[in-house]
Amino acid sequence: MAQMEPKEKKEKTIVTNRKAYRDYEIFEKREAGIELMGSEVKSLRAGKVNLSDSYASVEHGEIILFNLHISPYEMSGKGSHDPLRPRRLLLHKREIRRLLSATAEKGFTLIPLRIYFKGPYVKIELATGRGRKMYDKRERTAQMEADRTIERAMRRKTK
Repeated sequence: MAQMEPKEKKEKTIVTNRKAYRDYEIFEKREAGIELMGSEVKSLRAGKVNLSDSYASVEHGEIILFNLHISPYEMSGKGSHDPLRPRRLLLHKREIRRLLSATAEKGFTLIPLRIYFKGPYVKIELATGRGRKMYDKRERTAQMEADRTIERAMRRKTK
């Protein structure tokens, strides 16, 4: 009898927070579940979500996600959800304690990087990060542009 290999769960990214990599220095990434209502999941499948200004914090031993805007599902009728309601993230207690100690350091915050489907479940990728100063952003942009021009010159040289 042949051994059955476990099926790999496919990931389908719904939304990414592109501003996070520009505005924050990312240190540690972690996957978490997110507690949602049925109409919110339907809106996520339709791609009606905005992740840009959202953040997470530890409150009363739980991690809560704030400012995540999930548009109300059009077909849900009267009992629709509040688009900006705080949502609880699902993590083990030891992971919550680790994130609490990481955010207790000065300047660190929890930033959601992307929301995606993993099999039938909605997951969120959280990262601990430190905000960048304006001069850091300018320096990083200048460095990236310099790298691009060097890469272009190298490509032209090899042709």
